[in-house]
Amino acid sequence: MITLGIDISKRDFHAALLSDDRTAKKSFPNSAKGFEQLAAWLRNRKVDNVVACMEATGSYWYALAKFLFKSGHSVAVINPRRIKSFAESELLRTKTDAVDAGLIARFAATQQLQFWTPLAPEIEELQGLYRHLEFLKVSRTQHVTREQTPDLPERVLQSAQTIIAQLDIQIDELERAIRDHIDRHPGLKSKRDLLTSIPGIGETSATAILSEMPAIEEFRSAQAVAAYAGLSPLIRQSGTSVRGKPRLCKTGNARLRKALYFPAIVGERYNPILQAFGRRLRAAGKATMVVIGAIMRKLLIIAYGVLKSGKPFNPSFLSSGA
Repeated sequence: MITLGIDISKRDFHAALLSDDRTAKKSFPNSAKGFEQLAAWLRNRKVDNVVACMEATGSYWYALAKFLFKSGHSVAVINPRRIKSFAESELLRTKTDAVDAGLIARFAATQQLQFWTPLAPEIEELQGLYRHLEFLKVSRTQHVTREQTPDLPERVLQSAQTIIAQLDIQIDELERAIRDHIDRHPGLKSKRDLLTSIPGIGETSATAILSEMPAIEEFRSAQAVAAYAGLSPLIRQSGTSVRGKPRLCKTGNARLRKALYFPAIVGERYNPILQAFGRRLRAAGKATMVVIGAIMRKLLIIAYGVLKSGKPFNPSFLSSGA
């Protein structure tokens, strides 16, 4: 197997081609021109197919991953924590872009990989719309906080208020665009309607699930769903001296966890399954944040069950012990 390790950044990427224990390295601009240069570099080495591996670093990796996939290569996009742990296992002390590319190539050659495929065009557009909406909402919150600062100069206050008004308009327009986009695609519309049948999940949180976890119904188990979102419990126990308090592992999609926080709070009030689940946890003396985290996990698992079955939420068909 020939592996291609890629260390990617905003401006460029370093590639390390590992074959028969020999490594060739080269850097390229992170642009369409650089992608074509990489393809020519591989052809010059008579490499038709590689296992290309890169870290999921921000959004810089996506265009290159799509290019390699469309070029017929196998692509793996890895959580950076796995690469960091692999480097520690090698006792690696040097860190440069070229060294990291070689490290990623060795990781791909020795580890079991799950290969990546691009999002469907309608999901890719939905994800872009949703993430921009969240960016605008965060920006609005920052400007509202600024507006409420005591003794602001009048011109600063007026500027903050103008920006907030403009953001409100853009947020409304973007929410309509998302709604229209989902309505134009029957598959998305059907899934949204199923998700919003669950008490606690509204259109915004349904959009988050559809854009951040579009193939949720294809997961093999509820445990895998929770792990993807970083909602699995992390237990630290060893011998008699280590007795850490259980908490969320948070090794997963942070956007999805954020999107489920307020729906979990609402769901505990209005969703009969989550109500009973929350009461049981609180009666056992669990802290509030532990309860909310557990309800987030259960809410996502309910969403998984509804989408997998293709039937609207019905509490009589769902076990409160899920």
